Amino acid sequence: MTPDAVAVAVMIILLFPMGYFTLASPAFLLVRLDIQPVAQLLRGMFNAHFLVMRVAAFIGTAALLLDGRLLAALGVGLLAALAIWGRRWFMRRVDEQLSARDAGDADAPRRLRRLHWSGMLANAVLLVALLAGIPYIATSA
Repeated sequence: MTPDAVAVAVMIILLFPMGYFTLASPAFLLVRLDIQPVAQLLRGMFNAHFLVMRVAAFIGTAALLLDGRLLAALGVGLLAALAIWGRRWFMRRVDEQLSARDAGDADAPRRLRRLHWSGMLANAVLLVALLAGIPYIATSA
């Protein structure tokens, strides 16, 4: 078995944004989300993460398809679909909580914090799945 350079490159390209988000997002646990610039920065971080994951997963899917690795391309394509759908779903809920906070809802920062935790958890699950799949995708017979 030899390493498949295209598959390894795709995994590295996907690991960078996921790893960065894993390291950057816990910092927001140390600050209050009822502070408007902090909440907007959190929103921007999630938005950027979804956009970068969409582009990285799309490029990865195309590279794997061109390399003839259909099953791996399907898995990475699923990640792209999750980034596209997840961004719409997640950002809509974040914006709802930011609007509710601006309207005076005292529980909105707590719901925003729950969204933050769920986003970190979802990224962690996908990161573990990606790391677990490396030995299977990175070698070819």
